[in-house]
Amino acid sequence: MTEWGQHMLKRTVCRSCQLSAESIAKDLQTSHGLQISPTTVHRELHEMGFHGQAAASKSYITKCNAKRQM
Repeated sequence: MTEWGQHMLKRTVCRSCQLSAESIAKDLQTSHGLQISPTTVHRELHEMGFHGQAAASKSYITKCNAKRQM
């Protein structure tokens, strides 16, 4: 995945923290034309430091809110 793709993924997750990996993959496909599977979404988020389930994980919300406060 490119750096731009990772940026768009992180932006999508922080904007809507309760989306599933499937929903995130579909959103990236429709809004940015980025071809990505739900498995890749989950793996990339894990590598970026987002841990837990793809849907409604408190760690996603906590990390997103922490970045907004900086």
